[in-house]
Amino acid sequence: MAKITYIEHNGTRHEVDVTPGMTVMEGARDNGIPGIDADCGGACACSTCHVYVDAEWIDRLPPRDPMEEDMLDFAYEPDPERSRLTCQLKVTDELDGLVVQMPERQI
Repeated sequence: MAKITYIEHNGTRHEVDVTPGMTVMEGARDNGIPGIDADCGGACACSTCHVYVDAEWIDRLPPRDPMEEDMLDFAYEPDPERSRLTCQLKVTDELDGLVVQMPERQI
């Protein structure tokens, strides 16, 4: 299991165990974490699972693919460095300790 910390916009922290092979979005959904809507169910067809990755984790994640880049254009206040779609982040043992923060809202 990998511990992932989800931080709501208001600062509320949720630290949960997520099974490797799942996505960060599925970990939020399965643990009832508010702030990640995941309207498309993980198909990378919307931006409602948008998060800001903690700065220390940016270089440890795989790069965004072109489809994720396109969907981030629709996200609420995307950050060119820190914004990611959680449906595109596959959980591995190396992501143990990952910290993500939700934006004020999802669009």
